[in-house]
Amino acid sequence: MLLADSLQLAVRAITAQRLRSFLTLLGIAVGIAAVILLTSIGEGIHRFVLGEFTQFGTNVVTVIPGKTKTGGSASGLPSSARPLSLDDAQALERLPNVVAVTPNVRGNAEIAGNGRTRRTLIYGVNDRLPVVFKSTLQSGQFLPDEDEGSARAFVVLGAKVKDELFGADNALGQRLRIGGLQFRVIGVLAPKGQFLGVDLDDTVFVPAVRAQELFNREGLDEINIAAAEGVPSALVAAAIKERMIARHGHEDFTIVTQEEMLKTLSNILNVLTMAVGALGGISLLVGGVGIVTIMTIAVSERTGEIGLLVALGARRRTILLLFLGEAVALSGLGGLLGLLLGIGLAQAIHFAVPALPVHTPLSFVLLAEAVAISIGLAAGVLPARRAAGLDPVEALRTE
Repeated sequence: MLLADSLQLAVRAITAQRLRSFLTLLGIAVGIAAVILLTSIGEGIHRFVLGEFTQFGTNVVTVIPGKTKTGGSASGLPSSARPLSLDDAQALERLPNVVAVTPNVRGNAEIAGNGRTRRTLIYGVNDRLPVVFKSTLQSGQFLPDEDEGSARAFVVLGAKVKDELFGADNALGQRLRIGGLQFRVIGVLAPKGQFLGVDLDDTVFVPAVRAQELFNREGLDEINIAAAEGVPSALVAAAIKERMIARHGHEDFTIVTQEEMLKTLSNILNVLTMAVGALGGISLLVGGVGIVTIMTIAVSERTGEIGLLVALGARRRTILLLFLGEAVALSGLGGLLGLLLGIGLAQAIHFAVPALPVHTPLSFVLLAEAVAISIGLAAGVLPARRAAGLDPVEALRTE
């Protein structure tokens, strides 16, 4: 039998029962649409979360007091580990492949200025913070490069804090009271928005030594290091570890590289994306059952036609491929309909809820269509083998 004749017979068989064929391919379409929609949302969230972390760069290394496998001791909790010091931070600046280092002391305090008060997050840092975390100024300047042990009481405001305290007025040069200390405003940071639910603009920055005085602490919460671009974080982390052990005598600290954190986070998000995709894939099984059902019914209804084809010389392999072709055509068309439906729904949801990130990679599209065709092929095997195995004489008797 010619290929054109086989295709014509397959198309005629599908169109002969339009409603039944449509309902069958609709089962595949719903399954594919569910997979595309869920994986698009999962991949969108994946990219959004990684984008949130990488807005500060991808080469940040953090040293935390206390030796643990996953992180340092929580801020404010008692620990037998030697605290990190400003001298430790200065020692790390001299390492190769280190671009910038900033100490970090954080806490919550009430600030008062311009006749208003507000409670916000205070960061004790140095002049290198904009380099480490890629921060930009809206006005004024950041903390000056001064000896960290005697840094002056300057403060840089986050955009939201500035608006809450001073509104449209110029905040530069104004005096603020933070806790029991007086500070002078020398800069305002450009808005950065939120990071995983934390408002980055509702913060203020003061010299680390002033934050230690403010919160009555001797040590640092952490030390943040920016490594040179293109240099493996593991190489920089190894040098940091060697220097810190030399200073502390033993490993009583934890080093966390952003590269490792992003890799772990990416793996977790990939698993979640695959998990939600698998949930949608359950619908594909229902579609596969539908194809098995319709193809089994088709074999019963077309027994006489099969017998006639065999009697006219059609090989059993031709009969097998004919019915497999019908099953694959149904699943392929259902997959195409499902792709259009899934991508359309994903974009409609993104349009209705712009805050929800949605992304449909081409690899997902190709994989979904391949899965649909594979399901059609698998579901059509048994009915096709049954059709090919019919005895022509017995088949013709049913006519």
